[in-house]
Amino acid sequence: MLSTKQDNSSNPLLIQAARNLIIRRQKEEAHNPAMLAKRAGVEPDAWQSDLLRSAAKQVILLCSRQTGKSTVVALVSLHEALYKANSLVLLLSPSLRQSQEIGRKVKDALARLGPEAAIIREESALKLEFENNSRIVCLPGKEATIRGFSGVSLLVVDEAARVPDELYQAVRPMLAVSGGRIILLSTPFGKRGFFHHEWTEGGAMWQRVKITAHDCPRISRGWLEQERQSIPNQVFRCEYLCEFTDTVDAVFSYEDIMRALDSDVKPLFEEDHAAT
Repeated sequence: MLSTKQDNSSNPLLIQAARNLIIRRQKEEAHNPAMLAKRAGVEPDAWQSDLLRSAAKQVILLCSRQTGKSTVVALVSLHEALYKANSLVLLLSPSLRQSQEIGRKVKDALARLGPEAAIIREESALKLEFENNSRIVCLPGKEATIRGFSGVSLLVVDEAARVPDELYQAVRPMLAVSGGRIILLSTPFGKRGFFHHEWTEGGAMWQRVKITAHDCPRISRGWLEQERQSIPNQVFRCEYLCEFTDTVDAVFSYEDIMRALDSDVKPLFEEDHAAT
C-alpha cells in the first residue's frame, strides 16, 4: 500500500513560507548586525552589540587581549559585505599573517551561517568576493602594496598601535571619496604614534570604546591575578588594563617631555629656508 503522506520538501506552500521567512530575517539582519552575529554562533557582549549597531564613521577600540575585539570587527566586516552591494572592505595589520587572522574569522562566521549564506564568487587566502560584487581583502602593513585601492567602504586597522604612522597616513585618503568607515583596534603600545594621538587628541569625531580585561566575562579574576604576579607591572597595565604606559627604554616620561615644551621659547637655530 502506497503512503499518502506528503513530502514536505516538495510542498510549494511550505517552500514559499520558508523563502518568506528567510527574506524577512535578512531584512531584519540588514538593520541589526547583532542578529547576524547570533546566527553565526556568537552571543555578543553588550559593548559588542553596541558596536555592531553603531553607524559611527570613525571608531577606536582600545581593548585588552582576548576580549573579542577581532571577532566583533570580523562580524562588522562580514555584515558590510553581505548587506551593502559593491562594498570594499580592507583588513590591514602590521603583517599579512595578522590580517589573514581576521580574514579567517570572517570565513568562519560565514561558514556558520549555513546554506543561506551569500554566494561566494571568488575565494583565496587573501580575498573573498561575493555575488553582490562586495569584496573583503586582507592586506599586509606595507605602504608599497596597499596603494591603488579606492572606493573603500570599510577600512579596518588591526593592532593599530603597532602600525607605522606613514602607513596610516597613506590609507586614510582611500576614504576621501567614498566617505567610508574606519575602525582602529589595538591594545596600547606606548604613548606614541597615531593610535595614541587619535585616542587622546583626535577630537569628538571618533567613537571611543575601552574594554579592559575586567570588563570581559570570559577572563577570570583568578587568572588575571596570576598574570599580574607573573609579568612586569608595566606590561600587565598595558596588555590587560589598556593603559598607555611609557616604553621600557624611555629615559624621560611622556608627561615630563610635554611639560618641558614651551611655545614661547624661540629655537636656538632658526631653519634656513633660503636657497643655497
